Amino acid sequence: MVEIVRPGPEHLPSYKAALERGWSPDNVRLIEATREQLAAIERDPAAFLAGLDDPEAKGGPVTLPDGTKVPRLPGFRRWIWDGEAAGSIGFRWQRGTAELPPHVLGHLGYAVMPWKRRRGYATEALRLMLGEARALGLAFVEITAKPDNLPSQKVVVANGGRLVGHFFEDAAYGGAESLRYRID
Repeated sequence: MVEIVRPGPEHLPSYKAALERGWSPDNVRLIEATREQLAAIERDPAAFLAGLDDPEAKGGPVTLPDGTKVPRLPGFRRWIWDGEAAGSIGFRWQRGTAELPPHVLGHLGYAVMPWKRRRGYATEALRLMLGEARALGLAFVEITAKPDNLPSQKVVVANGGRLVGHFFEDAAYGGAESLRYRID
């Protein structure tokens, strides 16, 4: 059975082991994000875990892939769990609106460990996270996917997502073509 869990000390060894195997919870920054997380865990495991839950956006600015710094949005991360770490899913939003700044690629983002893929984990994790997102009262959430990422597109559609358009990502992400899905 797969679930999403609020990251805690009891989950950290399994999550850290996945990072050490080369998995990245960040589909954009990849190995750079992996290294940053491993270093943060090494420095202060409790602070690392606390930083994954920031619904008040108290953390410092976020550095985009091109080095630009932008204000942090409220958000939180959950870990996909099947008795051990299976992936990560995050949710971010802007207070008072369902709209997002142009540099934010969507309300939700997820990554499943390669050795755990093709088991429906991303589909179930997104379904469960949508329940948490609805509690905030947003009229909709948006999720983006690359045109060639058919598995991610299937996850979104399986959760009621509908394609609302093609767009080019913010220059900070390289300006690549992407697809925008919306779940009401």
